[in-house]
Amino acid sequence: MEHQAYARVRSHPKFVELVERRSRYAWTLSIAMLAIYYGFIMVVAFAPELLGVPLADGAVMTVGIPVGILIILAAFVLTGLYVRRANSEFDALTQEILEASK
Repeated sequence: MEHQAYARVRSHPKFVELVERRSRYAWTLSIAMLAIYYGFIMVVAFAPELLGVPLADGAVMTVGIPVGILIILAAFVLTGLYVRRANSEFDALTQEILEASK
């Protein structure tokens, strides 16, 4: 009995749309985060002097510290973007699928 319910949901056109849209969005955000992170790693590997520049004359803090903080914040922002879209668009599609498959 449950197998039929799963098959009915999986074959629903809205479910296919939900899976495609959610996957595409998740991959886009993942690629963005990987580009940010690996871009930073490449700078560390090939041009570390860029991150070692002091923020001001005589300053102890270098450019690398705020850049590292921005990378961490980017992860939070991208996660927030996904959560916002999941709670609005993806949840609405899920609700439509559940109501249609009853």
